[in-house]
Amino acid sequence: MDKFTKLTGIAAPMPLINVDTDMIIPKQFLKTIKRSGLGVNLFDEMRYDDDGAEIADFVLNKPAYRDAQILVAGDNFGCGSSREHAPWALLDFGIRCVISTSFADIFFNNCFKNGILPIVLPEEDVAKLMDDAERGANAVITVDLESQTITGPDGGEIGFEVDAFRKHCLLNGLDDIGLTLEKSASIEAFEAQAEQARPWV
Repeated sequence: MDKFTKLTGIAAPMPLINVDTDMIIPKQFLKTIKRSGLGVNLFDEMRYDDDGAEIADFVLNKPAYRDAQILVAGDNFGCGSSREHAPWALLDFGIRCVISTSFADIFFNNCFKNGILPIVLPEEDVAKLMDDAERGANAVITVDLESQTITGPDGGEIGFEVDAFRKHCLLNGLDDIGLTLEKSASIEAFEAQAEQARPWV
């Protein structure tokens, strides 16, 4: 998993509330177990018409937001089914941070496990960042995980909270496998000891 330390990028505004995981990545794209290749179908039913042509007024189809790395979203983002493909699709598109007033629990946890930082802020702070994100190509904000701050295009700063353990994992690029590998020396020592004690196993 890639480390998340400081991210400076374009923020795309998506004020819709109750964006569920089927909206993020529709069910017909869940056949793969790969984490790559899903970005093209992110928000598929909102991004494309029935003929597969881009819908021009959808935010991520607008030239200013095609390379967005931050999403400022409405309340209850990521609700619905527990599909891990949702953060996979966001990450494959290039989104590394989602900011909202609230997230569905399973989606929230899956983001951390896949290198995406979900940030929960009060409504007034999200409204300010949503306004910043409306600036198009000038909607550049910086998310600093170490200092737990968000800096807007005008230099204004907003603090955010994050669980210390999850922060450690993101800063060091540790998913569940990475956390296990941190204990590899202890695991190997245990296995060596167990082999000596029970050589028939």
